Amino acid sequence: MFVRRLLEFVVGLFMIAGIVAIFVLAFKISGFSQYSNRDSFHVTANFDNIGDLKVRAPITVAGVRIGEVQKISIDPVTFKAKVLILIDERQKNLPIDSAASILTAGLIGANYIGLTPGFEETPLKEGSVINETHPAIILEQLIGQMVYQLKGDKQDDKGKNKEKK
Repeated sequence: MFVRRLLEFVVGLFMIAGIVAIFVLAFKISGFSQYSNRDSFHVTANFDNIGDLKVRAPITVAGVRIGEVQKISIDPVTFKAKVLILIDERQKNLPIDSAASILTAGLIGANYIGLTPGFEETPLKEGSVINETHPAIILEQLIGQMVYQLKGDKQDDKGKNKEKK
């Protein structure tokens, strides 16, 4: 009787540990508690096209995550996407002339912002604006341009064949 109760107790502890591990894994993957406002500073970047960029998308430098997208809005004057970026305070030495590019993780992965450090000695600080930005590359637009060019080349070939006859 005692051995059975002990076995049930151990199995119960194992089940509870498994459920806790699943919750911890879910929170780590979701990135809910990755960054807080108190240890970060805000920077703004204006993009012509943000593609499928989402709030809480990562901000990276050389592939290392240093922040996240906090807010996306549209500028009512320029009609550009205004992206508010939250950068970890430990990265306060990033040059003010850094460039921001919207990149894609893998072939069809999620979009994120990659920062390329510049050469100025003045660092980014709270409220800085990143002036050099590169918009997202939209795969559908590239395919459309390629099809249009291939279609144009075939029409040119047909015209050349008619001229030869």
